[in-house]
Amino acid sequence: MKRELIVAIDGPSGAGKSTLSKLLSRTLGYVNIDTGAMYRSVALASQRCGVDLNDEAALGQLARSVDIEFVRQDASEKVLLNGEDVSEAIRTPDVSLLTSRVSACREVRQAMVDLQRSMGERGGVVLEGRDIGTVVFPAAEVKFFLGASASERGRRRYEELKVKGLEVDLEQTIAEVEARDAADTAREHAPLVQASDALVIDSTSMSIEDVLQLMVETASERRREAGLTVGVAGEAP
Repeated sequence: MKRELIVAIDGPSGAGKSTLSKLLSRTLGYVNIDTGAMYRSVALASQRCGVDLNDEAALGQLARSVDIEFVRQDASEKVLLNGEDVSEAIRTPDVSLLTSRVSACREVRQAMVDLQRSMGERGGVVLEGRDIGTVVFPAAEVKFFLGASASERGRRRYEELKVKGLEVDLEQTIAEVEARDAADTAREHAPLVQASDALVIDSTSMSIEDVLQLMVETASERRREAGLTVGVAGEAP
């Protein structure tokens, strides 16, 4: 029996990776692995435990000790940190900025990469993050690099937080997106880099539906090329 594909979705903060990875995995019948949520969970844990962000050994020990799970409940997906649903707690602006510092730690990245590879090595997975196609699974059969302008990504983030009832400022939110971009591209370990063989999608002026369709078509073509005959969810073989 042939192994199903490994699909990698990389790109900067706010590009829509989480939303699209969930939709794509559901369409393909694959497992969705939100690697960004994994780093956010470690950041939240470090905040709660008061770990010194300059102590790489302590951060690495924390990253190796926490239990991170993804569970699907009805139509939603939950992120569990040591059994607690932290799906909302890891999406706050302060945790977002903290994540950039935590994810720059070599020890944390190694712990998370090991866990991600363990989760996805058998295929049939969609992983999204910033270094999936370059570091975690450089041999992934399908790679996307999803982007959008910083102002558009900031606007999307602003709208998302407003819907959740949070008091946020649009200009500040855009500035935070730009700061996250700078931190992600400048970090020493596994910086945000586009894989040379990734399909680049600029979603600035595209709808979620249009981007998803392009991703599904690309993944379906790769599946056919790999000799996988089972159709995507809702599609005849």
